[in-house]
Amino acid sequence: MMSNRFLLTILSIVFLFGITNIQAQTDDPVLFSVDGTPVQLSEFEYIYSKTNGDKADFSRKSLEEYLDLYVKFKLKVRRAKEMKLDTIPALQTELEGYRQQLANSYLVDKQVTERLVQEAYDRSLKDVDVSHIMILVQPTATPKDTLEAYQKAMVIKRQIDKGEDFAKLAAEKSDDKSAQTNGGNIGFLTALLPNGFYDFESAAYNLKKGETALVKSGAGYHIVKVNAERPARGEIEAAHILIRKNKDKVGAAKTTIDSVYQALQSGADFETLARSHSQDNLSAGKGGNIGFFGINKYERSFEDAAFAISTEGKYIQPVETSVGWHIIKLLRKKPVESFDIAKRKLQPKIQKDERYEIAKNAMLERIKKEGNFREDKRNYMKFTSFLDDEFKSHKWKPSSKNPSDVLFSLEDDIKYSVGQFEEYAQKNSRDRLRLGRSKSTAEVVEFLYGKFVGENLMKYEERQLDEKYPEFKALMREYEEGILLFEATKVLVWDKASQDTVGLDKYFSEHRDNRKYMWNERAEVSFYTVKKEEIKSLKKIRKNAKKKTPEKLLEKYNKKGKVLTHRTETIEKGKNKVVNDLPWKKGSVSATEINKRDLSHNFLKIEKILPKSEKTLKEARGYVVADYQDHLEREWVKELKNSFEVKINKEVFESLIKK
Repeated sequence: MMSNRFLLTILSIVFLFGITNIQAQTDDPVLFSVDGTPVQLSEFEYIYSKTNGDKADFSRKSLEEYLDLYVKFKLKVRRAKEMKLDTIPALQTELEGYRQQLANSYLVDKQVTERLVQEAYDRSLKDVDVSHIMILVQPTATPKDTLEAYQKAMVIKRQIDKGEDFAKLAAEKSDDKSAQTNGGNIGFLTALLPNGFYDFESAAYNLKKGETALVKSGAGYHIVKVNAERPARGEIEAAHILIRKNKDKVGAAKTTIDSVYQALQSGADFETLARSHSQDNLSAGKGGNIGFFGINKYERSFEDAAFAISTEGKYIQPVETSVGWHIIKLLRKKPVESFDIAKRKLQPKIQKDERYEIAKNAMLERIKKEGNFREDKRNYMKFTSFLDDEFKSHKWKPSSKNPSDVLFSLEDDIKYSVGQFEEYAQKNSRDRLRLGRSKSTAEVVEFLYGKFVGENLMKYEERQLDEKYPEFKALMREYEEGILLFEATKVLVWDKASQDTVGLDKYFSEHRDNRKYMWNERAEVSFYTVKKEEIKSLKKIRKNAKKKTPEKLLEKYNKKGKVLTHRTETIEKGKNKVVNDLPWKKGSVSATEINKRDLSHNFLKIEKILPKSEKTLKEARGYVVADYQDHLEREWVKELKNSFEVKINKEVFESLIKK
């Protein structure tokens, strides 16, 4: 069952979620106010539309009903603030937790993840034919080696810019050995490229035909050239029959595949021939099915032929590859997925890719620029000059002689000092110790300082969200009002209804005629179970059950062992299907049913009929508490309307009505 807090928060969100374009505009009149606090027309109109969806017909009746609900909502929030519930530390902490989650989601998900997912999806709709010249950089390369590789790549790039032939230079200069035969052409690619090749991918999709660019990847430097583009081929499911080439029997494979093809033409079944003739051991047993695949999984000649088949269920004439001859059959084409479906697959991939960190760093650079970020390198160098290897151990403690020295600042007056960084570094002992096992003190400090700067930039940007993005401010108001509404309702309605024993008893006494507080006719029912070993006695047991009380029946048949078991229940009329199907009178006995688990035999008997009667408070408590809550809610709303002035601008309200 949902918690009351969750339900109330959802209620709040239903009222307020999605206010994305509310701005303080002079042409946005006040629809109503509660104790002087205004609610703009735009807020109400958007909430009404969002909550009612297709049923938001803007009729007078619908608008009046919703306005009444929304006014009550605002009245309750006003009382919560009067009760100073917004000052309770636990609630402030809870709200701050909501804010942090929302801010992280907003800053990273919206500004980084959503953009990258959209970019990746857009790119996946297109295949790009690319050539490259690669200058390899080993993983163990020194800065000097990396610089030399870059300079070598730049020389080649300048040669290309002057008009020298790309394919010729690729064959001569590229560390990709295949360039000696393909002139650097690696064929069509599609997003996403492997991790570490984001810049390569970006160049491939951003360059125009014939243009080149120098980029770096996890393998080294690449001069990338775009040759052509086409709509993405996507994925297909195919089957094939393979006859492998044999060096000792030149031409035999072609002869065999032609005979298989003739058999197909004569009406033979593709799957049957694949199982009996195909020399692809992985797919032959599956009727030749090789599953779904996209580009760059098989040889280009095989893929070109497979993707050229336009009709599902059709096969083509034999196609040659380096391994042999294939007859390919198209089974299914996978349609292009919608963005909403594709993004669920793309998002986890992107968050593990280097592009995610690249985009986050770009966001931090933007925040620096907008926040007028200024860094004092001298103070940083002075601080680090006093650090030794103890910094990488548990023993290290802040000991700077100049803790107030400023390391960096934002705007004109937001400063971050050496002392603050020392405190941060001390708390992050895990990173200090982990990195200290393989890196120098200077490298560890640089890493922690980068994290310190990044986290504070994010906090700074978070503080700007209210001003920069009206929708963020509106969402935070939702959370705050939802929490306050929950707490006020908990104190004044829910807790009171369950704990106010005097009030609950009084309410029950005044509403005894409520049908929910009455028992309908009930039957006292005996449930009998006969062990499977005693089935021979079942007929007699049933006959005696009609005449005897449960006590006498058990006494008669359980003298030598537990043959018969019994239990009694009181069942309200209409609440049990078996009882309901019996004549509603004393002495009615049901048919026998067999328990499939233990093969025992079961039947029941109505012992007596109980007339309608009043429930005790204990018996009706669940209903009474719920009704008492509703009563307290109504009384609360009356009291709120008497305590706080509500002013509704009728002219503004009338402007909303469309029918």
